[in-house]
Amino acid sequence: QVQLAESGGGLVQTGGSLRLHCAASGRTFSRYVMGWFRQAPGKERQFVAAISWRGVSTYYADSVKGRFTISRNNANNTVYLQMNSLKPEDTAVYYCAADETTNMVVHGSADYWGQGTQVTVSS
Repeated sequence: QVQLAESGGGLVQTGGSLRLHCAASGRTFSRYVMGWFRQAPGKERQFVAAISWRGVSTYYADSVKGRFTISRNNANNTVYLQMNSLKPEDTAVYYCAADETTNMVVHGSADYWGQGTQVTVSS
């Protein structure tokens, strides 16, 4: 089992920045591909970004490329999502996810999910 806990969400104006954190506990963190998804009201869950086991490879949705950066620190079992140049359409609940494969990138699925943190971007 892997437990995931997100933090860092909040209210920000258009063009602002936020940094989300996801703390993992349980099984060996470095075994998992880590990622972020988001879900806006009335919309389906959407893949945002993912990072490979040792952080060598990263993957992004086209809508966030060049604005968001995913990173991880395997020493303290944490994955981050730096979000810059935020837009109102980035408003959503952001979920941290973990999977032993890259299924989250290909299929949008994951073995483990956090509870989510709200990000609201005002216009």
